[in-house]
Amino acid sequence: MIRFLVRRLILLLLSAFAAASICFFFLRILPGDAALNLTGMEASDEQIAHARAVLGIDKPLIVQYGVWVSGILHGDFGCSYLTKLPVGAEIVRRLPVTLPLSFFAFIIASAVSVPLGILAAVKRKNAVGIGISAVSAVGVAVPSFWIGIILVWIAALRFRIFPAGGFPREGWADPVAALRSLALPVITVSTVMTAGLIRYVRSVAIDVFSQDYIRTARSLGYTAFRARIRHGLRNMAVPLLTVLGIEFTSSLLGAVVIENVFALPGLGSFLLQGVRSRDFPVVQNVIFLITLFVLVVGFCIDVLQRVIDPLIGRREANDEN
Repeated sequence: MIRFLVRRLILLLLSAFAAASICFFFLRILPGDAALNLTGMEASDEQIAHARAVLGIDKPLIVQYGVWVSGILHGDFGCSYLTKLPVGAEIVRRLPVTLPLSFFAFIIASAVSVPLGILAAVKRKNAVGIGISAVSAVGVAVPSFWIGIILVWIAALRFRIFPAGGFPREGWADPVAALRSLALPVITVSTVMTAGLIRYVRSVAIDVFSQDYIRTARSLGYTAFRARIRHGLRNMAVPLLTVLGIEFTSSLLGAVVIENVFALPGLGSFLLQGVRSRDFPVVQNVIFLITLFVLVVGFCIDVLQRVIDPLIGRREANDEN
């Protein structure tokens, strides 16, 4: 287990470094000039050259890369080209919007999709199962931003139940206002996640419930419900853990998109602002942190899988030998 943890940690760090490097160089080869965006189209060549020197983008690419990597290793994410504020401080300020949004959406989606997916598998031949499958198929096909727009029109503009967008200036110092501001974004993200999760849980449940050990348990006198609960759910744990981990990262990515629909001051709006203004420190550091988050979640999933099912580690050890 220790060897596995060390190996996976090394792989995580290498993957994060590779992703950060690709992001850095990809941004530099895109068309456009950050200095020109900052000074304006009417600026003289001398003004543009001065802006490039101030931003540090007049140096050779490899030198810029070295400066950025050195800053990351020292916890310095640099300053935004646009606002001149430290990117790290701005990210910390915006996390209390993005993280609760993704966390609440994940919790709601998991709590709804797992029982509905199992119910759709058990009742797959009657109207209940068919109805759940049909609704989930529609939910997967509908874009999240479209759901968000519909919710704004119904719940905010027509009935005025929730605000149409924004986040209170006081933040979580006023928890009621903060939760009301996140209500529609959370419903939007969790709706899309729930639809996809139901389909996956249904597929896993059908496969597990049709295994021989379920039929053996039934022949020994177990009721169908008891056989599925005692033997089926345990064998569903590993594949469900995998997909729930993937959906947890998807909830963060979904939050990044939906923040721009609801004008929330989170990482998503920060990232889009950086892309529009070619603010390299903002874009590359936000993408780096999101990538690191995805990799850490994947690492935790791998560890939990081996805790739940030690046979996974033994099979891998046998394959290596």
